[in-house]
Amino acid sequence: MPLVIDTDPGIDDALAILLALASPEVDLRLVTTVHGNVELAQTSENALRVLHLAGRSDVPVAAGARGPLVHPQPRRAGHVHGAEGLGGVALPPSPAPLDPRPAVVALAELLTSSPVPVTVAAIGPLTNLALLQAVFPEAAQRIGRLVVMGGSAARGGNITAAAEFNVWSDPEAAAVVLGGTVPTVLVGLDVTLATVLTPDDIAGFSGSGPTGATAAAMLQQYLDHARTAYGVPGVVVHDALALAEAVAPGTLGLVRRDVVVDTGLGAGRGQTLVDRRAVSTSPTAVDVAETVDAGAVTEFLVTRLATLDD
Repeated sequence: MPLVIDTDPGIDDALAILLALASPEVDLRLVTTVHGNVELAQTSENALRVLHLAGRSDVPVAAGARGPLVHPQPRRAGHVHGAEGLGGVALPPSPAPLDPRPAVVALAELLTSSPVPVTVAAIGPLTNLALLQAVFPEAAQRIGRLVVMGGSAARGGNITAAAEFNVWSDPEAAAVVLGGTVPTVLVGLDVTLATVLTPDDIAGFSGSGPTGATAAAMLQQYLDHARTAYGVPGVVVHDALALAEAVAPGTLGLVRRDVVVDTGLGAGRGQTLVDRRAVSTSPTAVDVAETVDAGAVTEFLVTRLATLDD
């Protein structure tokens, strides 16, 4: 399965990248970075370092949008991920440079040249994907499946009362992407907050070797945040759950819904308004993740991550 990850690492982004690399059915072709949890220069550096940690510096990393399409991002998420985005864990620098192409160009060229459909996992703000649709619409239509970590159907928000962080960071971009016709899955807080990696789960891969141990160390700050923010005895790894659905379609229970993003400037800005009254037949409808077998998913994550040092 050819895969592109569009990301803003971020602890859970790093875990998602490692999950992709631990999945034998995945051919990770490209990582594109975007503003989000930390600024673009740091998300790009973090992506390079995570790939190097896993011995995959051959995967190209292309830097994308430094900020949202219209309005500045009000704040980042250093309080969750640490000032540099990886929970205070200092990963060795990568010998690989950034790909010289802008992320949108690199993604468009890959999609256009691929003889088979490419899955794209968008686990940060959707600025790069919105730009792809605007500048290279024919290339965007070649995405086989777009799996987005973002939004919420019924759980409210995690950065405001209404909005989830990735969508809130660039609501205009999310409105473009979720209003398009590319086959899209939306993995939101309804399922991510129901999927918790406990310390015992983390121990299942922390002893597998240096990569597993480093991944576990990054999650320590996330543990502290999850206890405070969500009152759960473990970590909520939002982006890794989206990657699980990208890697293994059918992991989550999906229902086709109409989704609208609030792009106003009021208290609801960034909210995903999901019409749960009926299954949609609209060409712009989105497959919304509404149910999850949390036990099966955590077992899947732990089993895969435990192979990183094989």
